[in-house]
Amino acid sequence: MSYMVLIVEDEATLASNIARFLNRHGYETRVAARAEAALREMESFKPDAILLDYNLPGMNGLEFLTRVRSSDPQVKLIMATGHGSEQVAVEAMKAGAYDYLVKPLALAQVKSILDGAVREDSREKQLRHDRQRPAEGGLARLVGDSQPMRELKAVLQRILQAEQRLSDDELPAVLITGETGTGKELVARALHFEGSRARGPFVEMNCSSIPANLLEAELFGYERGAFTDAKERKPGLIESAEGGTLFLDEIGEMDLTLQAKLLKFLEDRTVRRLGSVREQRANARIVAATNRNLEQLVRDGKFRTDLFFRLRIVHLELPALRTMPGDIASLAHHYLSRQAERYGKSDAAFTPAAIALLQQHTWPGNVRELRNVIEQSVILAPGAAIDVEHLRLSQSLEEDDQHLAQGGTEHNLNLGDVERRLLVKALEQTGWNVSRAARLLGVSRDVLRYRIDKYRLKLPS
Repeated sequence: MSYMVLIVEDEATLASNIARFLNRHGYETRVAARAEAALREMESFKPDAILLDYNLPGMNGLEFLTRVRSSDPQVKLIMATGHGSEQVAVEAMKAGAYDYLVKPLALAQVKSILDGAVREDSREKQLRHDRQRPAEGGLARLVGDSQPMRELKAVLQRILQAEQRLSDDELPAVLITGETGTGKELVARALHFEGSRARGPFVEMNCSSIPANLLEAELFGYERGAFTDAKERKPGLIESAEGGTLFLDEIGEMDLTLQAKLLKFLEDRTVRRLGSVREQRANARIVAATNRNLEQLVRDGKFRTDLFFRLRIVHLELPALRTMPGDIASLAHHYLSRQAERYGKSDAAFTPAAIALLQQHTWPGNVRELRNVIEQSVILAPGAAIDVEHLRLSQSLEEDDQHLAQGGTEHNLNLGDVERRLLVKALEQTGWNVSRAARLLGVSRDVLRYRIDKYRLKLPS
């Protein structure tokens, strides 16, 4: 669906030029010469953004902006003013304008601001969608009845009960730790959708998937002109999570400088966008997760002690799948049901031998690995029966996991060697499919590609 822009401009040639330019770049446009005509046009056109001149015959741009803002809070309004009309621009921003332009207009700048509006609209729609999908993140999605899983559910229930006595802005930060693939995001969603902030947005960010120099801008946002490519104002993810939860995955990868700024937010609940001179209040709950040993990172000087203790006011350690052998079968049937429906194989079922093999595996990739193995088996099985030959389990990865658990040798415990070996095994298991290997390892595609380049790994001929 194209992005619809209403151009309210009484200079016919300028309006026509803007419309043609935007049409060439994929925007759908309509033109109105007066504010009164624009209001009538909006009844049928329903624009996503409105580009309007201030100096219009009849109702001026500021009056029009106020009328539209009161009836449609979602539409993006961009005011165009003449030179020497800075006060008008200020009033427009106070009245709810998304941005403003100074005439004479540069068409590239018009497009740049609209492109920013498109990105912000996309994020806002995703946040509204998150508010409407509580069924995707409750305690019911934590499958399993083993002792470790029962204990985890009981702890979550106690946390949620204790938080009912707190006001919405008093909820403590939560730190979720555990091996890759143990379901840390699922637990974070359960805390959000079962708690007092369920109606707010659930926003997530993987700290390892964004370059360190961009992470601050993504988290705290920035003002227009804060740096070279900052062509429009952008709120950060903390602001986007207002009234809800911000889930920071792989928090152990965060730069020390940014850790200090996150700590400041946790302590005084204010944020300052890059390029801004003022701080503003923000009400987002922080839930952080990592598969790394944060205590060791603190000892190594790579993670702030004060932030560590600030985050772990509530600490949840998730059990590895190999410690819950009784849950493997129930989880396998759970994922089989979902994948069978997805791929149109509603009669799919495991053979007893397949279940026995699943229960013998140590699952170094935990629940994520199990889920991926089940999906692959549904695809590979020619009929309804899922048998041993359809379960592509990685024995070499399992051996590495067992060897590391037993101590290994000094040579084999070299971090670079171990990382390279796991990368190769994951790529081999997935047929060098980077997306699937990234999911298996619990990292983003960009991080995996970086490590492939780092170790100069190449697909065998």
